[in-house]
Amino acid sequence: MIRHKLFWFSCAFLAAISVAAQSRIERVEPPFWWAGMHNPDLQLLVYGKDLKGYQARLDYPGASIVGQHQAESPNYLFIDLHFAWNVLPGQFAIVLKQEGRPDLQVDYRLEGRTSGSAYREAFSPADAIYLITPDRFANGDPSNDQVDGMPDPYNRSDPFGRHGGDLQGIRDHLDYIRELGFTAIWLNPVLENNQPAQSYHGYATTDFYRVDPRFGTNSEYRKLCEESADKGVKVIMDMIANHCGHHHWWMQDLPFSDWINYQEHPEITNHRRTVNQDPHAAPGDRERFASGWFVTQMPDLNQRNPFMANYIIQNSIWWVEYAHLSGIRQDTYSYPDKNFMADWTCRILNEYPNFNIVGEEWIGNPSIVSYWQRGKINMDGYTSCLPSLMDFPVTMALHQALNEKEGFSTGWVRLYDVLANDFVYPDPGNLTIFPDNHDMSRILTQVGEDVAKDKLALAFILTTRGIPQIYYGTEVLMSNPGTDSHGVIRSDFPGGWSGDRINAFTGKGLSEAQRDMLHFLKTILQWRQHSNAVQRGQLMHFAPEQGIYVYFRYQENDQVMVILNKNEKPVQLDMDRFEERLQGRRSGWNVLQNVEISWSGQLELQPMQPLIIEMK
Repeated sequence: MIRHKLFWFSCAFLAAISVAAQSRIERVEPPFWWAGMHNPDLQLLVYGKDLKGYQARLDYPGASIVGQHQAESPNYLFIDLHFAWNVLPGQFAIVLKQEGRPDLQVDYRLEGRTSGSAYREAFSPADAIYLITPDRFANGDPSNDQVDGMPDPYNRSDPFGRHGGDLQGIRDHLDYIRELGFTAIWLNPVLENNQPAQSYHGYATTDFYRVDPRFGTNSEYRKLCEESADKGVKVIMDMIANHCGHHHWWMQDLPFSDWINYQEHPEITNHRRTVNQDPHAAPGDRERFASGWFVTQMPDLNQRNPFMANYIIQNSIWWVEYAHLSGIRQDTYSYPDKNFMADWTCRILNEYPNFNIVGEEWIGNPSIVSYWQRGKINMDGYTSCLPSLMDFPVTMALHQALNEKEGFSTGWVRLYDVLANDFVYPDPGNLTIFPDNHDMSRILTQVGEDVAKDKLALAFILTTRGIPQIYYGTEVLMSNPGTDSHGVIRSDFPGGWSGDRINAFTGKGLSEAQRDMLHFLKTILQWRQHSNAVQRGQLMHFAPEQGIYVYFRYQENDQVMVILNKNEKPVQLDMDRFEERLQGRRSGWNVLQNVEISWSGQLELQPMQPLIIEMK
């Protein structure tokens, strides 16, 4: 009899072990949260084996469970938490109970917020942004070049392979970035991209809460942000609300049948960005644009699913708070559900009223771009909270202006005309302007490898209205002649790898032309930090004539005159034409030459050169 009882006891014990093994918590996202957030509500995604039927309980002062939701997959549970205004930081247990099954426990914690976190200073027109592709900037930690379980191997000879650049490499060269005169950095995405190939660019996320270990760790990313702030450099995080990578962990077990758009039969987006505004657009075209996959390796997230919407918004807020971010750059801003994007921006700004977010809308039409900016009154009633956008219309006009011959409607007038469209923007001064970025040929190549035109482009970007962004390597004439391959556009920064023959960080091996460009950019950037007129002043421009474009930035007694000369021979500029802004001034400070300059009626301009004159 005793042996019989022991047999059944052993069976029951083994069964309990089996159930416990089958029911385990593998993920809780967000992994932790903060006390004192403006929004008192939080929705947890809990993932584990067979969670169906479990009920959540907790006992912590100021915290309560106000709802829970079983997904279609039995392995997901969504738990709605509410935190009182006076809840304290601390750790508590969320216990999952089901009759006849062992309890499961989630150890969760609330952290304390950094003082002043809600009202952090964001990037603004006072800043100049340095855009970095992390894999291609500097390899500060060779030990993470290859990581077990990540199939895309280190191969620096492959333009589309992993090259080993990482967060430590950026941390090692923060002084270089700061001394150049940049006050903010935007990194292409750093989150895990455990894709089988071409994962280096970062735009196919496979874990939204984990930094890619080939770049470093979450704590190392936060350390980068902290060290940058100590040096007066803000960090802007590149985020993607539209899609994930097709090797994302949830793709093997999706929580809902509508978690991904075109989940059963993927279709590629038509990329027709105008359908959001076009009153004549076919509904099917609108749906195909918003729901189609960006590419076959990037499943389109369905933000119309409320659990997905909450997940993306909370993830963005989590990174802002965790890493002490100073801004967000949102990839493919117009591609997700547009009502969701309004909610996304509004909820982030509800937590961080002074925050700045720049959205990508790659189109040359200012009317389409302006639709998304905060304060825009749209004919269809759409309301956005997005403060900034990438000013692609200015970028495209700049390329035309420099490559075309001067004419009544060509050359500099391209820029003049596109800036005349600023009336469609609620806040044109908060647009982000750039000569190029990681997705297009570098500016030097765009202007036919002509360094003089390159300087004209950079002088314009750094002195006109808006927030300037410059791509890494522009300062040392990086280019991609003869190809538009992204792998070449995103080439390694010289000096970022041990053994590099040229080291731009130290100046070793740079050509005279590279040193000259480095000095040129550094001069404008460092001066720009102290120019109130350029940072915040109004813009007045004069119609281009005879290959010369002149504009002024001015604020109270601080005024800057910018002259962009495309002529290939010296020319005389009639300064009397600008008397309404000069108001009797006949001298100023030549910023680029660091000397005083004066004139009387005529001013001689050197061929293919910008002239920046500061007048107090």
